[in-house]
Amino acid sequence: MNTKKYRIILSGGGTGGHFYPAVATAEALKRALGESVEILFVGAEGKMEMEKVPALGYHIEGLPVAGLQRRLTLSNLAMPFKVVRSVRKARQIIREFGADCVAGFGGYASAPVLWAAQRMGLPTVIQEQNSYAGVTNKILSRRARRVCVAYDGMERFFPADRIVMTGNPLRGSFAPDGVDRTAALEYFGFTADKPVILVVGGSLGTRTFNEMMKAGVDDIVRRGKVQVIWQTGKYYQAEMDGIMEGRESNGVWRGAFIERMDYAYAAADLVVSRSGACTVSELCLMGKPTLFVPSPNVAEDHQTANARALADKDAAEMIRDSEAVAEGLAKALALVNDKNRLETLHNNILRLAIDDSADRVAQHIIAEIKK
Repeated sequence: MNTKKYRIILSGGGTGGHFYPAVATAEALKRALGESVEILFVGAEGKMEMEKVPALGYHIEGLPVAGLQRRLTLSNLAMPFKVVRSVRKARQIIREFGADCVAGFGGYASAPVLWAAQRMGLPTVIQEQNSYAGVTNKILSRRARRVCVAYDGMERFFPADRIVMTGNPLRGSFAPDGVDRTAALEYFGFTADKPVILVVGGSLGTRTFNEMMKAGVDDIVRRGKVQVIWQTGKYYQAEMDGIMEGRESNGVWRGAFIERMDYAYAAADLVVSRSGACTVSELCLMGKPTLFVPSPNVAEDHQTANARALADKDAAEMIRDSEAVAEGLAKALALVNDKNRLETLHNNILRLAIDDSADRVAQHIIAEIKK
């Protein structure tokens, strides 16, 4: 009887884009290995993963690492010392846990853990979510056994012989026919005789999208030709509620947070969205025609690269953030009323979907341990 216990460290967090792929991979590893796998997460102290991982039933260790601020601050001066302390603590965690492999999913803690593991001779796997790789992952890929990617053309960043196409691991079930559209329309109080646009910018909200809707909502209501699901985000909820007070909003559902995103996707004929890696992967799996408005406030402008990767394959449309307030809604209205264009975008984005990404990443981790 094989009693081998596989001990695997997963490191990723800071944002949902790094955290959720790591959790999805942990779930896939447990499906594949059952009781013969022990998983340890390593995160950054004070970041979201330190609360969310234990809530999901996994153990996590925190490192004192922090990111570089864009302005000169005392925390920037302390950063080199935090990095050194984090690498030392990472070595200690790896040694005490007895790790067989370390997989990094990005975020503050991922780099020191991978760095330490590589210098201890352990196999490492990198999962790069974006189409434009960050500097840290490019450096770490030189000693990584595998680099799991979600986009073509990543040879410009990583050694070609290490790259494997896996897509981005996602939690939950995403499928274009997974939810009844009639039920979804009823959930938002909509009817089936008018197209639906979903405007979604993340749980905190997006200033650009709210300004775009604020400028155009009266015209949408007056014309009555489309229906809109407008997620304001909790940061902007009070402001948007005040602006909309006393104004007609027939055909417009507005809320800080969408509890049933599966219903929102099912109801939508067109999505207006940022282009973070996990969001792009969800939209591919759902086969949703999308107008991307990449955030300009991200490292290496990777959201623009993500959106352009799809736009170049005629799988999505995109517009710059600086143009979206003035032109975004008009472009969305033109798109949602062009059934032939919607069908083309649906077919092309669906071709890019990978529905077993977490299992693929998990199998590459397992394969490296078995070597």
